[in-house]
Amino acid sequence: MSQKGENRGYKTFMFKKLLAFLFLLILISACATNPVTGKKELVLITESQEIEMGKNFYPNALWEAEGGGGEFKDPELKKYLESIVKRLHENSHRSNLPIQFAIQNSSVPNAWAVPGYIVITRGLLANLESEAEFAYIMGHELGHVTARHSARQTTYGILAQLGLTTAGIFLSGKDYAGLALEAGSIGGTLLLLKYSRQDELEADRLGLEYMTKIGYRPENAIQAHKNLEISVNNYLKEIGKESRERGFFEDLLSTHPRSSIRIEELKSISEQYPVRSLYGDGTNRDIFLKMNERLRSINRAYIQHYDKAYRLFRENKINDADKELDLALGIDQTQPAFYTLKGLIYMKRGLNDMAEKYLKIALDLDSEYQPAIRAMGFFRYSQKSYFDAIRQFEKAIKLYPNDMVSHYFAGLSNYEAGNYRRAKDYFIAFANVFPKHEEVYGYLGFCYEKLGDIQMAYKAYSQQININPNNEIGKKSRERIIYLQKIIR
Repeated sequence: MSQKGENRGYKTFMFKKLLAFLFLLILISACATNPVTGKKELVLITESQEIEMGKNFYPNALWEAEGGGGEFKDPELKKYLESIVKRLHENSHRSNLPIQFAIQNSSVPNAWAVPGYIVITRGLLANLESEAEFAYIMGHELGHVTARHSARQTTYGILAQLGLTTAGIFLSGKDYAGLALEAGSIGGTLLLLKYSRQDELEADRLGLEYMTKIGYRPENAIQAHKNLEISVNNYLKEIGKESRERGFFEDLLSTHPRSSIRIEELKSISEQYPVRSLYGDGTNRDIFLKMNERLRSINRAYIQHYDKAYRLFRENKINDADKELDLALGIDQTQPAFYTLKGLIYMKRGLNDMAEKYLKIALDLDSEYQPAIRAMGFFRYSQKSYFDAIRQFEKAIKLYPNDMVSHYFAGLSNYEAGNYRRAKDYFIAFANVFPKHEEVYGYLGFCYEKLGDIQMAYKAYSQQININPNNEIGKKSRERIIYLQKIIR
């Protein structure tokens, strides 16, 4: 080998050693001590990044729910349950973390937590029977955070899918009422993070540890598992065998298995955590059922009627949907979701005055009910009131940043209003999530051309033609690209 060859080989060898050393340094610096086990583990995000992740994840996860989501509003019930959560948190391994509690307005039986936030759905809460069961469920979810399971999931890239909940929809139609509903449909893709069996077992153990520390009997953890199993089966029965959501939810709910084997493991673990001092009678069933009475009644209105109306509406069975919705309203008149759907039904029928009336009732009940705000945006857009539509869609996006349909129609509204720079930004955000959408690149091309950026306009038109050259926007893009070719040359 020549001297030069030897030098090159030596340099390559040294470069590879340097890379390996740097990689080793990264791994060492990324290894953090697990606050539960005390062992070192590879986690590529810091605690402050975990908290920031929670802040970004939470509003999207809260609104990504079948039928609307958001927070179930009952201040007295929230205060009561929040006091239990705070006691659990104070006795956890990471009591230094901030914590917020919410009841998610979803019929799907579920609970979830990310750093800074812990949530139980209306659908699960309605099926629990005591404070002790609630404490175990919350302790279990808190365990996923304290043991940094959610941080590990982020390291593995699990949360990268966030924002893809509306991937199947087609947005070029004029059925604004239908699109308003689709914007929040089949959400919660990540609300049941797919933890390993080992993670679930550790969370079970931590749930038992935390609940017994604050005075609840450990055997109630087993009843909580059983009630969750019952509520899941009842929910799947309600949505029906033919529902397209069934397979989605069955797959989703399977990530939190509640088998007889799991319960046997729980019985074995519970023996390790005797209660030193009971809180009340260690269950506090009566007060729990009394405090939850209103929620259970409202949950019945959702499960028996509103959820059916929601699915019927999406199947375009408008009259049947309206009948079920009237039955829901006969049980309870406080839910903005009911009036929002009523407004969308009137939009479908072309009765705009009635549509606006019901959307306003929904917003009077809750001025931050995101689906009603978004629906009002669609209503204003359909009336060509573009500046009003912009205000509604921007507010909807502020509450639910990953509502990509609102991004798209905020783009369209700004485009129609002549705000091409703002329209461009919304279209780019949408295109980043839906790169194969059949119209967005055409609109991007129009915006770039209006802004005088010929090169970017040409590129956007080319992408539009590659995706669909034959729709109306595709044909116009072909015309513009021929014109721009002359200018560029």
